[in-house]
Amino acid sequence: MDKKEKRIVALVWGIGIILVWELLAFFLKNGLHDKMASAKLPYPHIIVQTLAANWQTLLEAGAVTFSRAAIGFALGAGVGIILAVTMSLSKTLERIAFPYLIVSQMIPVLGLAPIIFNIVRDMDVSRIVIAAYITFFPVAVNMLSGLKSVEQDKKDLLYSIAASKTKVYYKLMFPFSMSYLFTGLKIAAPMAVTASILVDMLGSKSGIGVKILYSLYSNSTNIFWAAVVTSALMGILSYYIVVLAERVLFPWQNVSLRKAGART
Repeated sequence: MDKKEKRIVALVWGIGIILVWELLAFFLKNGLHDKMASAKLPYPHIIVQTLAANWQTLLEAGAVTFSRAAIGFALGAGVGIILAVTMSLSKTLERIAFPYLIVSQMIPVLGLAPIIFNIVRDMDVSRIVIAAYITFFPVAVNMLSGLKSVEQDKKDLLYSIAASKTKVYYKLMFPFSMSYLFTGLKIAAPMAVTASILVDMLGSKSGIGVKILYSLYSNSTNIFWAAVVTSALMGILSYYIVVLAERVLFPWQNVSLRKAGART
């Protein structure tokens, strides 16, 4: 199946899901006569109308959350890469540090966010810190896997021509691990946005999470669903920004993937 066929299939599935959603919403409201039908499952066209009517407000709120998530994502990615490289240089350090990295991820974001806010006393900084906290672990784990996957024979070959460790990393290990790194970045990007939205709900004055929370309190169902859809679109956007960055920075990987797909 080529790329054009995949797009057609995806489009058909998307249209099918929307039609099924419309039918279910209609059945819930007119078949079951559920008084809460509009809150439980609104019509997709109503959500689109609400988005069109409130796009500027939702865009401004989304931009606040997305920009803080992006900063935190960049910082977390940097920390994750540094940790991965450091652990790849020393197996002893990896054995010591890795369990603590896993334990750090056991702390729920909703429990950590108030602690961070009480320390920094700034909602924007809290968003950034939480987004970085969510990002660094998948980036570190995937980058480390890539660095450890380099065959020893290839490293020995470079060492045999008197290449320094710095050159081995620069010429061999970093290029080899880029696909692993971007896998971690693709996982982390939507998670960073989600984390930033959660922090919005803990007392922020702006952000898409605030829109979601206020619409719940004010029983503004249409705004609530429009804000939720906006949040979902932000997560999708963050993922495809990473995909685009990978294609621009490492175009040869896409060529090899297409060749592999053609062989299968």
